[in-house]
Order: sequence, then structure tokens, then C-alpha cells
Amino acid sequence: MLARRAGVSRAVAYFIESGQPTSLAALIRVANALGLRLDIELSDPRRRLDARPNLSGDPVHSAMGELEARHLRGLRFPVGLDEPYQHYQFAGRADVVAWSANRAALLHIENRTRFPDFQEMAASYNAKRAYLAEAIGERVGITRWSSQTHVIAALWSAEVLHALRMRRESFRSLCPDPQDALLSWWGGEPPPAGATSTLIVIDLLASGRQRQFIGLDDALTARPRHRGYAEAATALNANAA
Repeated sequence: MLARRAGVSRAVAYFIESGQPTSLAALIRVANALGLRLDIELSDPRRRLDARPNLSGDPVHSAMGELEARHLRGLRFPVGLDEPYQHYQFAGRADVVAWSANRAALLHIENRTRFPDFQEMAASYNAKRAYLAEAIGERVGITRWSSQTHVIAALWSAEVLHALRMRRESFRSLCPDPQDALLSWWGGEPPPAGATSTLIVIDLLASGRQRQFIGLDDALTARPRHRGYAEAATALNANAA
């Protein structure tokens, strides 16, 4: 039996065979028992999120959606999370959507903890700007939206701010509008007309007089609230304890 030859328990051997995490020492023992060479690849587990798995594996991303949904529901807007859409070959999911039936107004928020691939992100976001409204409208019984507010909400971290500054004109082209329409939603009064695309950076742990979020132009000169994803996740865990 493999477990006996490797000098590990049957449970550990099962974990390895099924692809579950285990210790490096156990992996080395099993590899030696099988006459194999152990190759190790270091990778950021958040990269798996690009394929849209269960977002509960990304606590910061989940916390961003929770903050937005809580605020918008508190203003009595209907809210949808991880909403699917499809238009021929284009398909995906929107992180947060809210709408006002009275004003025929739609809000779409795409949460980002980082920007590993600008082109992929822009293509996905543009497809949602083009086709998401129709899918949501069919679902909620609104045939024509008077206003659409599309937002990229990014984590207020040094990693994100660096990405924005490295490709500022690209981000300005993708999200050219000020945050006025989002501020209207945030204050409980959706804009009556128009379509906008804006980018904000958001701090999940803002307190006191700290601003919860700022627009792209301010982000280009702002100081980070977190060094990176890991620090934000640690701060969220500490705050929840």
C-alpha cells in the first residue's frame, strides 16, 4: 500500500490522491515512494478567480459585494449578486446589480481586488456594459432603461493604485465618467437619464471621516489604505474577530 511505503497515514495518502492540500514533507515521501520527482509551482490562488469559481474563496471580493449590497438594500433598492447574462457568444456574471423600477435605472458594479490582465478585464467589462442591461431588464420586467450606471470598484491598495498609474490613459478610456451617477445611487436617488462608466477605489474598513471611496482622478494621487490583497484580508479577519 502507498501509505505504508511512504510512511504516511492512509488519510494523508487519500488527501494527496484527491488533490487536497497537505504538508510538503508528506508530498516528498509519497513522491519518493512512487519513484517520482516532486516539482513545485508557486502561484497566487486568486488567479483561479479569473475562471469565476465560487467567490467564497476570495474573502476580500466577497466583502466588497457585501458592503455594496448592504448599503443599496438599506436604501430599499432590489439587489442581485453574481447575476448571469448571455448574448450569443458573450456570457458572464455581474458581481452586483441594483435597479429602480420607478426610474427605470440600472446600477452595475464590477468588483476587482487587482488587475492582472487589463485586456481580459476590459473585454469582460465592455461585454457587460453592452449586454447585461437587456438580460436584467427581461428578468425584472423593464423593457427600456432610462439610465445605466456601470462601475468598476477596485480595492484601495498599493497594488491597485500602481496598476492604475501604470495604465492611467487606458483606465480613463474605459471609465471616462466622474462618479456623480454612483454618488446619486449611493444617496438613494438614481440618475434620471444617461449611461455612464466610472471607476472608484474602495476601502472596506473606512471609519470616522475617512472617505469610503474615491474616483479615478483622485486615486491617481491618493495614498494606499492597504499595501496589498493579503493585508486587506488580514485586516478584514481582525475586524470580524
